[in-house]
Amino acid sequence: MFLRETKRRNADGSVVSYLALAQNERDPVTGVPQARIVHRFGRTDQVDREALARLVRSISRFLDPADAVAATVSGEVSVLESRSMGASWLADRLWERLEIGKAIVEQAGTRRLEGQAVERTIFAMVANRLSVRPLSKLAGCGWVAERAFIDRLPEVSDDACYRAMDFLHSVLPELQERVFFKLASLLDLEVDLLFFDTSSTYWETERLPEELQDEEDEDAAEAAEAAEAAEETAVETEEADGADGPLLEQGRRAFSKNSKDHRPDLPQVVVGMAVTRKGIPVRVWTFPGESSDQVIIRKVRDDLRGWNLARVIWVLDRGFNSARNRRYLQRGGGHYIVGEKLRSASKEAQAALARQGRYHTVEGNLRVKQVRIDDGVNRDRFVICHNPDRAVRDHAIREAILAQLTQELAGSDRLSAGKRRERYGALATKPSYKRFLRQTSSGKLRIDRAAVAREQKLDGKFLLRSSDETLTPTDLAQGYKALYEVERGWRDLKHTLDIRPAYHRRDDRIEAHVQLCWLALLLLRVAETETAETWRNLRNQLERIHLVTLRTSEGTVSQRTELTPSQRRILNALKLPEPPRFYDFTPTAEQPAL
Repeated sequence: MFLRETKRRNADGSVVSYLALAQNERDPVTGVPQARIVHRFGRTDQVDREALARLVRSISRFLDPADAVAATVSGEVSVLESRSMGASWLADRLWERLEIGKAIVEQAGTRRLEGQAVERTIFAMVANRLSVRPLSKLAGCGWVAERAFIDRLPEVSDDACYRAMDFLHSVLPELQERVFFKLASLLDLEVDLLFFDTSSTYWETERLPEELQDEEDEDAAEAAEAAEAAEETAVETEEADGADGPLLEQGRRAFSKNSKDHRPDLPQVVVGMAVTRKGIPVRVWTFPGESSDQVIIRKVRDDLRGWNLARVIWVLDRGFNSARNRRYLQRGGGHYIVGEKLRSASKEAQAALARQGRYHTVEGNLRVKQVRIDDGVNRDRFVICHNPDRAVRDHAIREAILAQLTQELAGSDRLSAGKRRERYGALATKPSYKRFLRQTSSGKLRIDRAAVAREQKLDGKFLLRSSDETLTPTDLAQGYKALYEVERGWRDLKHTLDIRPAYHRRDDRIEAHVQLCWLALLLLRVAETETAETWRNLRNQLERIHLVTLRTSEGTVSQRTELTPSQRRILNALKLPEPPRFYDFTPTAEQPAL
């Protein structure tokens, strides 16, 4: 049905037009469509325009506002802006599903804050970490106002971001616990195995004036010495009676002497992360830059004890292995799977490696052999794992090192005693050389063939220690191999979410920034788990969904782009509805007369 205008030329040359409501109907005999007049409005210059306006308003009652504008639009249509909305919209739906926003609003309500504003600001900072290019808090404000669509947050200031970070830091314990149990309920998480590891990161700081630089260096040196003294005290106490030692004070971060990021000139923090079998990060911690892994694991164990989890087996790397830590993890019925250093001075480890036995092949080409050293109450099980492919690789690497070392030693016999000592000192600074280098009684430099023979026996092997009696050697080996889930988390934190660079000078802001990255990693991993796709692929598809704002003579309307089949598959996998087609309709103050 449509409005039809017909024209007739009079004898005097004037043209008269008539309006009628017509409808196309197909002739039953010829099959040719023909217009049938339903109602005649009369001459165009004499038509009752108010009656036509009433008819339009009556019809528009059954249309969406944006559809009504599109149906009555006249003149040019202008595109005002286009914002990416797909990735942030999906993250917002997962944010609601995990009730993170609800928890923040409830906590804000108890502190006399504007809950919705704080919650939206925190989500905007999390969504920015998930974008193609994560930005600083200041640049992120422009991202919210001009480039991205964050539902119910048209703009935000940097001051609001910092206030929201301070609030997040103040409610972390309650928020972390609530998010974990909601996550466990929705995803049916298996928390019988918790994988834990640490990494470090650095923070950009403003350069201090020269008169304050010396004081800062002295403070950093004193803090580093205090950290070392605390660690030594903890070790001495462990050797003496195994009692609990004090944790390092969570004060100002010291400048790290052993920066894993090769930036000893910048403040470091150690970040600890616990993940489930599927790689879901259940919690993240921050510690001073000089904190020891030996001390960190006890703090982590105490924090999770309050969650009243059932049977938990901790899967840890070799850096956390000590007698005190192992017994600490067994408190309350807990257990552990921990890597053992093959070249350690531990008599138990050496005895386990020397024990004869037959290997059993498990998944892939991994072979395992179980060894028991004693039958005590707190006895540990040792599992020797051997990977033939890794053995070939270890052999090739060692041969390359020996070839380079042979070249370095060529002609050393002709050097004076003093020069040989200098050559030995220079080569010994490289751990790969020092392992195979020795000096004869006469001071000559030689390759240590006995050390080479010892290393050959360790090719392709790694040693595990566990206190759990219910897991098979295969379970222990596969459980430890799954520790790569934590490594995957570190890669995503540092490269996908860009945890650094960060420009903060306060400890609480640094910790809040780490927790924002944890929330982003949590949403990322949930999306990956339920879709079996990487976040990079998901984001590439979702970023193509834009919200376009159009301006017409009748008003402005914001409409999203049409979804592609790939985008619909992502939403179906996550059991999410399609985003609304229209988000905003603002009519002009006065509608033009017909």
